[in-house]
Amino acid sequence: MWLAAALGLLLAWQSNFYTQGLKALDEKRYPEAVEAFTNAVAAEPGEFTTHFNLALALSLTGKDAEAAAEYRKTLELKPGLYQAQLNLGILLMRMKQPEAAREQLAAAAAQKPTEFRPNYYLGDAQLNLGHFPESAAAFTAALAATPNSAAAELGLGRALARENKLDEAAPHFQKAATLDPKFHDALLELASLYESARRYQEAADLYGQFPSDPAAQEHRGEMLLAAGNTAAAVAQFEAAVAASATTANRAALADAYIANHQPDRAFPIIQQLLQTDPNNFELVMLSGKILRDQRKFPAAAAEFHKATQLRADSPQAWGELADMLVLVDDDGGALEALDRVRALNAEKPGHVYLRAIVLDKMHDIKPALAAYQQFLSISHNQYPDEEFKARQRARILQDQLNRR
Repeated sequence: MWLAAALGLLLAWQSNFYTQGLKALDEKRYPEAVEAFTNAVAAEPGEFTTHFNLALALSLTGKDAEAAAEYRKTLELKPGLYQAQLNLGILLMRMKQPEAAREQLAAAAAQKPTEFRPNYYLGDAQLNLGHFPESAAAFTAALAATPNSAAAELGLGRALARENKLDEAAPHFQKAATLDPKFHDALLELASLYESARRYQEAADLYGQFPSDPAAQEHRGEMLLAAGNTAAAVAQFEAAVAASATTANRAALADAYIANHQPDRAFPIIQQLLQTDPNNFELVMLSGKILRDQRKFPAAAAEFHKATQLRADSPQAWGELADMLVLVDDDGGALEALDRVRALNAEKPGHVYLRAIVLDKMHDIKPALAAYQQFLSISHNQYPDEEFKARQRARILQDQLNRR
């Protein structure tokens, strides 16, 4: 009799803790819920529902590792419990464990393939693991369940983009931004993808949708410039400078003026900037390019020489310097500059052709012939006029060598 009474008291005690835990959960008193369910588990450790609710309470107090252990115990006691699989998978994603999460979420999605949550989180796990086709399939299933989910639209867009299906991905980025204003910044991500794909005008159009973001507007100008829309780039940077004249956007405006064949408008800006920042490599290079285009070759050579001192590892600076030194008849200096380009492993067909011309001018026949032949072997019909001249000079130089 006393044994039955003791057992009844124990069950009541356990039931009381469980009831207290449920009440605390409902009232969002999560630490108290953890304490109550911990006591309930101690009283009856084989009850899966108690472990499940303890896991839930632990997760709501931020004790993710402990919560995951309780969800695993729940699944040990009740294999295949859908809600435990789903919750554990979501928790593991929060813990940055996508591989372990994928296993649980795939099992949950297999049980309820038309439900939104298992498919959405499975898509996220697959995306994190680099399984892009599988991720796209899961996000597509999530959208079939909840067509107006901005998060799932963005997830599908990202998965398709990483499959290099940018044209298929773009509408999903756009729709995510349309469905929920919180996802408007997804268009910046799409703009960056267009930029990486060298689709500069499309990137510029997207950056244009952020008129109050100075960085986006400045980047829009860069994209317009890259797209060859120089007049629009000038207008964009003029507006940026009028709104806030920073060193960066003034330099960008000067660069746009140069691209738009307005060097006379660019040069004063650059000279003003150089007064306050004389060792700015980009500004010195811009100054040199303007002087070059104005056919002020000695002054341009001086600027490019300064640029090489500021950044000795810049093939562009050494290449520009070589061009100018040839035009001011400093052939030895030009060869030295070309040697620096070669040492930087940045030699291009144009550099080799320039070397051939310089050596030819110096009547150094064998090296000149070798340079012309090297140029012809690597130019691949990219420079038809120069290739024609190179063939003619190579033939003449070969004849001269044969007569020796």
